[in-house]
Amino acid sequence: MTQATTISPQTRRLITAILLLSAFVSLASQTMMVTALPVIEHELHVPLNAVQWLTTGYTLIIGIVTPLSSNLYDKFTNRQVFLWTIGAFIIGTVIGCLATNFYSLLSARLIQAAASGMLMSFQMTTMISIYPIEKRGAILGLSSLVISTAPALGPTLAGFILQVLPWRWLFIIVLPFMVLVFIIGYFKLQNFSTPRKIKVDYLSVFISLVGSGLALGSLTVFEISTVAGWLMLGSGLIIIALFVRRQLHLANPMLKVQIFKYSSFRLMTLVGIFAFMILLGTEQLIPIFTENVLKMGSFASGLVLLPGAICNGLAASYIGRLYDQYGPKWLIITGGLLMIAASYPLVTISAHSSILVLTLAYAVRMIGNAFVFSPALSEAFSALSQAENSHGTALNNTLRQVAGAVSVTMLVVISGIPQQLVMGIRLAMWITVILIFLMLITFGHYLSISKQS
Repeated sequence: MTQATTISPQTRRLITAILLLSAFVSLASQTMMVTALPVIEHELHVPLNAVQWLTTGYTLIIGIVTPLSSNLYDKFTNRQVFLWTIGAFIIGTVIGCLATNFYSLLSARLIQAAASGMLMSFQMTTMISIYPIEKRGAILGLSSLVISTAPALGPTLAGFILQVLPWRWLFIIVLPFMVLVFIIGYFKLQNFSTPRKIKVDYLSVFISLVGSGLALGSLTVFEISTVAGWLMLGSGLIIIALFVRRQLHLANPMLKVQIFKYSSFRLMTLVGIFAFMILLGTEQLIPIFTENVLKMGSFASGLVLLPGAICNGLAASYIGRLYDQYGPKWLIITGGLLMIAASYPLVTISAHSSILVLTLAYAVRMIGNAFVFSPALSEAFSALSQAENSHGTALNNTLRQVAGAVSVTMLVVISGIPQQLVMGIRLAMWITVILIFLMLITFGHYLSISKQS
């Protein structure tokens, strides 16, 4: 008997609801702070390069913490992991509500980020485990809805809040939702996983933290010193390579990197990574253009992104069911073509571009992204066993988060290279088009391998 056959439908629905709500709140919190950075910079009298750590540090901590999630999921019950994770997020949120200086505010964000990294992997692993495989596409469609929609809605929600309330309300409004999730989980969430007596390899934990910390931290250091950035990145990659080598020789590895032998996991994770890089990159570039070239406010810029976020969410919830019926082939090809079609207004952007055309182009690209991301996520897990799911979600989430941070940093840097920002935005948008073609080439390679096997 598997978890998917022993859990009642009512319990599944309850677990799904609290997992999706908590994941949505934590992911929206990740991007809500973007809109508040200028306000906090002015109020706390902190320079912009320091204030940016409220968003950059959040991303870095998620990337560092996520690889540890597979060990915790194996070592403790699902109930323990969930309550500890939500409890940590609540503690971070309370500190944010009461923060009186930049360092207490940064501490609040980093605690939230650590919990968010754990929660994202826990949510995906749990939902894969409690649903039968024939419903995996639909349920991962809901998961991808949250992964893509929550970060997109975050800046818009924050912009609306900051129109009428101080920045601390970005924490105060989040708090009751997470407290409600904790209470429901405490009284209603049952244990359905069996902990295993695994020995934690603390050397692997240390190497993972140092390697990923150096590699991810280099992304921000590049803006200050190119030489120091390359040294950090090179050192981090070498240490990560040592980490991978160690995992291959351990009987109970911290992270089972052997699952990369599955072509479905390896290639479809890469397809999903490209889709996520395009999503986050486009989402970052459009507000830069509207605020700095068209001189729109942060709230109005957020409204430009809102239709795309809604379209992406609606499409993702439906496309998961289509994957269960028809598989990934035509969904991902259709998504790629939609993303290419929407690229023309973006690569020809100018100071005279229509806001309506820009909004529609972004919405079409987001619909195309939903056609790709949800099926790619589902297909990546198609060959994994129940015991490998927690390792798969940890790897998938870590790589996606790192790639997203790389995409945003790379495109923002590229957009600033030409003297005219409009030309820089065009150049960065062309990079996203290249990523679309790389995504489709990777998927084509997967299809050719699948036919041979």
